[in-house]
Amino acid sequence: MRKLLFFLSLLPGISLAQNHETNIKRIFDAELSQGHTHDNLRYLTKNIGHRLAGSPGAAAAVEWTRQLMESYGFDTVYLQPVMVPHWVRGGKDVVKIINSDKHGSLELTALALGNTQGTGPAGLVGEVVEVKSIPELKELGEKVRGKIVFFNGPMDPTKVDAFEAYGGANAQRSAGAGEASKLGAIGSIVRSLSNRIDDIPHTGSQRYNPDFPKIPALAISTQDAELLSSLLSEQPDLKIYLESHGEMKPDKLSYNVIGEIRGSENPEEIIAVGGHLDSWDVGEGAHDDGAGCMQGIEVLRLYKEFGWKPKRTIRAVMWMNEENGLRGGVEYAKIAKEKGEKHIAAIESDSGGFLPIGFSSSGTPDQRAKLLSWRPFFLPYQVWSLDKPGGGADIGPLRDQGPLLIGLEPDSQKYFIYHHTEADVFEAVDQRELELGAAAMAALVYLLEQEGI
Repeated sequence: MRKLLFFLSLLPGISLAQNHETNIKRIFDAELSQGHTHDNLRYLTKNIGHRLAGSPGAAAAVEWTRQLMESYGFDTVYLQPVMVPHWVRGGKDVVKIINSDKHGSLELTALALGNTQGTGPAGLVGEVVEVKSIPELKELGEKVRGKIVFFNGPMDPTKVDAFEAYGGANAQRSAGAGEASKLGAIGSIVRSLSNRIDDIPHTGSQRYNPDFPKIPALAISTQDAELLSSLLSEQPDLKIYLESHGEMKPDKLSYNVIGEIRGSENPEEIIAVGGHLDSWDVGEGAHDDGAGCMQGIEVLRLYKEFGWKPKRTIRAVMWMNEENGLRGGVEYAKIAKEKGEKHIAAIESDSGGFLPIGFSSSGTPDQRAKLLSWRPFFLPYQVWSLDKPGGGADIGPLRDQGPLLIGLEPDSQKYFIYHHTEADVFEAVDQRELELGAAAMAALVYLLEQEGI
């Protein structure tokens, strides 16, 4: 038997697999015992805080992540300029029922949606029309003229994948105000996109139709959405006062932050890994997406700690302005194309710092088959899902250049408790789950830079 094992070990495929197993174990052991991901996230969230594109927080995060990557001794660290939208909330957001037979005047918990044009201090008052979807809004047509439209379509609780439920409900937030304005509505309220009933409002990006008025758009908590719906069923003439102060200011100069370790054998082949550095202007942007950024930096830090030189070039990329514009991802892909760079893969972590269960991907059948063939290396770490379609928003613009686009897939059940809220803070991130995600990403980068795709 020993002779058989000895001869098997001489076969290139067997020895290579054994080497991969050893190095992947080293990655996980190092990250789980002495990783930097959690401490770095603590600094980003507690010392800098939220980081909406164009804000002082975003500028501070750019400079700090640049200095952090330089301190780790990456081969190159640089800033990639990008003009970003600059939206400011400007004041307290108010949604108040003013003529309830049961309650009289009753203020609901609310947050204006990103990029929303505010009412100003005068506010506005209107009767409320409830709909569950944009198609239902369109059926009402002119009946919503002069009214405030209340979009109350919940995330589907029967969807086990919370991101699938989010995708099914997201249109009312992102496009609802624009569609309501087409029909003459004067304002929009949307049920927060969360898979539980609580009193925490969720913000998020929305877009207007440029040919119609920019009406105010605000989110209310799921708990208050249930209350408002109940009151409307009893009192259809319910009126609401809206006040918000959002304003789009001129675009501002910001940056993608990029750190690189150059490949030793095929340096022209690039693997990008990271997350988006910006966040919403509430909470601390811990899960969304401080976690993904710190995981991406940690991949390269582990290489430096081990003294490994990758065969292919690996980059940690902190994309700017994913939340309300995607300017950083678009600019990164544009410059890569202009320079003739060859990305073979890009990995984004933008689904929270929760327990990793796998990777989603978009690419050719051969690329995705290669990824799936590596599943045995991840099974010892309970990372098992490698065949789900997907990727990431910031890496999406690279699609036409041919790389395999990969998204870290954590367990999705808790993400929409925190998503785009005041509750997205450092304390909501579990250290071990965060570090397991960083290790899984580093292991995948290792396989990609060793074998190609």
